[in-house]
Amino acid sequence: MISLHTVLVAFDFGETSQKALSYGQNLTRAFGGRLHVLHVPDVIATTASQFYPDHPGDPEMRAEALALKQLRELLPQGSAELAVRVSRSPGGAIVKHAESIGADVIIVGTHGREGVSRLLMGSVAEYVVRHAPCPVLVVRRNEHEFVLPDPVSIATRI
Repeated sequence: MISLHTVLVAFDFGETSQKALSYGQNLTRAFGGRLHVLHVPDVIATTASQFYPDHPGDPEMRAEALALKQLRELLPQGSAELAVRVSRSPGGAIVKHAESIGADVIIVGTHGREGVSRLLMGSVAEYVVRHAPCPVLVVRRNEHEFVLPDPVSIATRI
C-alpha cells in the first residue's frame, strides 16, 4: 500500500511548477497527507543592493519575503506548509528540505532544456532525482495529464 503523508512540491512560479502544485494538492487530498510547498529564489549578490536605493536592506531577505507573500496569495491559508530558502544550489536546498520534513515524495517541474542550455543552466530536477531521500515525480510542460478536472467545476462550466 502507498502511504503519502508528507508531499513536497518545489515551486518556482512557472508553468510546470503550477502543474506540480496541482499534482501535489491532488495527492495530498487522495492520501490524506500534508502538502509542503518550497520556493528557492536565486541568490542575489550583496552588491545588488546598490540597484535598490529606495529599499535598504538585505536583498536576499527581501526576495524571501516577497516569495513568501506571493505563495500566501496563491494558496489558501492552512492548505499547505510554505517555505522559502535562498540558496546557491536550488536542488540541494530542495533535497535538504525534503530530509528535514521527512517527505514521502517530492514533486518538481522541469523546463526540459537540452544540450548547451542544460549544461550551462544545470538541471534542478535531475539533481533532485539523483540525491532525494524519497521518490520524485518530475512534471514536464507537455505530458499525459493524469489529474482529472473536478466534476463540480465541470458542471459549473456547462
